[in-house]
Amino acid sequence: MKQFLLFVRKEFYHVFRDRKTLLLLFGMPIAQILLFGFALTNEIKNSKVVISDQARDEASQQIIGRIEASRSFDIERVAMNQAAVESAFKSGKIKLAIIFPANFNEDLMHHHNAKIQIIADASDPNTASTLTSYASAIIMDYQKDLLKTYSLAMNIHTDVRMIYNPELKGTTNFVPGVMALVLLLVCVLMTSVSIVREKETGTMEILLVSPFNPVLVVVAKAVPYFFLSLINLTVIIILSVTIMEMPLNGSVVLLYFESSLLILTALSLGLLISNNTDSQQTAMLISLMAMLLPTMIFTGFMFPVENMPKPLQIISNVVPSKWYYIIVKSIMIKGLGLRAIWKETVILGGMALVLLLISFKTFKTRLQ
Repeated sequence: MKQFLLFVRKEFYHVFRDRKTLLLLFGMPIAQILLFGFALTNEIKNSKVVISDQARDEASQQIIGRIEASRSFDIERVAMNQAAVESAFKSGKIKLAIIFPANFNEDLMHHHNAKIQIIADASDPNTASTLTSYASAIIMDYQKDLLKTYSLAMNIHTDVRMIYNPELKGTTNFVPGVMALVLLLVCVLMTSVSIVREKETGTMEILLVSPFNPVLVVVAKAVPYFFLSLINLTVIIILSVTIMEMPLNGSVVLLYFESSLLILTALSLGLLISNNTDSQQTAMLISLMAMLLPTMIFTGFMFPVENMPKPLQIISNVVPSKWYYIIVKSIMIKGLGLRAIWKETVILGGMALVLLLISFKTFKTRLQ
């Protein structure tokens, strides 16, 4: 038993001396419980909403006040015409619009019937359904309060309109997210083991002593995966459009260009991981951990990013799939062009350039 205890003490020493093991043992559970606790929630909060108040009377102002007081909504601005509402939806900044017609209070008090139009961005059908339910509940509560005050039945009819996805198909939300997930995982995973494989098989020495430029070695590793990923993208688009009935309302050329930026970003990240690891198993583990969880959590296709605390929203900005997800939905569902997604394009292109430069910089021309 004494020898057994000595071996146990020895193993404890090994664990405490290895900082990487301690980080996996204690750091990963803490990080996961914090991420899952704050990010994974079905409750929708602080969603951007546009109010078009054409009545500007007492009743409309009271309902707007209740919407503003709700933590589910964050009033982006007040729009006075239909064109402004449509422009707000195309920008992707808002999820819901509530339109009060002229003479809203007069119709309610004199005719005991009034209408409110609710327009939702149904490219995310779950969020659209939830937000329309929240808004309808606020309006119904106001209607009940009127019944208590005036002892008369006053009906407020909500005219709900779902744009971009009137049938509320789930594919419009999940297909762009799955596209981002598949492209990132495949590109990063395959590229991350490329240079490490050369190290393990011993062929890296031959490459480094050859007259071939080391930078071209890195580029040569990425080129085959780039073109194979484009073929993979083509298969995904064909399956999505033909089998899953995913709309493709925008430019196919623009979609391929934006996808090329994501693929280039993923390849650069894979090369960066490959440059700084010494075994294929380690490279694959880091690739999976670095891509799978952030892509699923911070992209926005499973859990709305605006529901998360501010620190997590800031972290989500460095996840390439978040910007690609916005781009794909804008092109395929909304049919928008480069003018509407130029900011996301610049961010994604900047990530690709920075990661590629870092990959070149960290490529070791000497083996240790």
